[in-house]
Amino acid sequence: MQECNQTTTGFFLLGLFPPTKTGLHLFLLVILIFLIAFLGNSTMIVLIWMDHHLHTPMYFLLSQLSLMDLLYISSTVPKMAVNYLSGDNSISLVACGFQIFCFLLIAGVEALLLTSMAYDRYVAICHPLHYSILMNKRMCLLMMAGSWVSSFINSICHTVYTLCMPYCKSRTINHFFCDIPAMLPLVCKDTSAYDYTVIFSSNLFLLVPFLGIMASYGRVLYAIHHMRSSQGKKKAFTTCSMHLTVVSFFYAPFMYTYMRSPSLRSPEEDKNLAVFYTILTPMLNPIIYSLRNKEVLGALQRVFGKSLPKKQ
Repeated sequence: MQECNQTTTGFFLLGLFPPTKTGLHLFLLVILIFLIAFLGNSTMIVLIWMDHHLHTPMYFLLSQLSLMDLLYISSTVPKMAVNYLSGDNSISLVACGFQIFCFLLIAGVEALLLTSMAYDRYVAICHPLHYSILMNKRMCLLMMAGSWVSSFINSICHTVYTLCMPYCKSRTINHFFCDIPAMLPLVCKDTSAYDYTVIFSSNLFLLVPFLGIMASYGRVLYAIHHMRSSQGKKKAFTTCSMHLTVVSFFYAPFMYTYMRSPSLRSPEEDKNLAVFYTILTPMLNPIIYSLRNKEVLGALQRVFGKSLPKKQ
């Protein structure tokens, strides 16, 4: 790791919306999405924690996904909202570094978590007799611990290196949060070597897990096709289709943004794509996993039905 030679005390974020009436309406829409995402993911975590019917490996991993989405959207939207309402787009170097670290940490954990969820479905459908052995509580905890540790190492390395680079050009970041690809054009030295490091990390945390997920679901879909029970086939296909939808929403914009050559990137395009995976996806995930899931809907009735006052 290079020695820090940083004289910059902070940056300015261009933000997402212009200070116009249309911008205000879009801002209010994002706040509404944030509240829906916060409520939806919080509800999923409480449901899975309180309802013993959901105390299974699949729902444990789903509760972790809801936690990641909750942390994810909370790491970007509140600061963006404060900047927009106050008219002050500045962000300190420490706050920027904290945002980079949180963003990379949570994104890395979620990428690996989706792989664990794919493995869970693979074992449940392709090796049902060994499910309780292969997907026990210890295995789930090991998966989560491995995801957190590996993502922590990756995020701390990138955060420290990014903050140590000399920013002698403009301090205005064309984004609504501190994102490494948006910050590199501000560096006053050649960053081509580091650009390849970012692409390598993206391959490690995005492409490799994505290929693992596709391989798992290739086997799963093959097994579903050869199921004799139409009811079992329908249930398995519904569960897998929900997960594949979430995987597509997460990986597609991420891979398109971070695995391209810097010369092919567009700041406005990257910023618009970031809205999808930092704001929209955390809202959509709990909706996708609840509306078509009878077990989650049943848990909603059991948990919140108990808390509602009964008529005399």
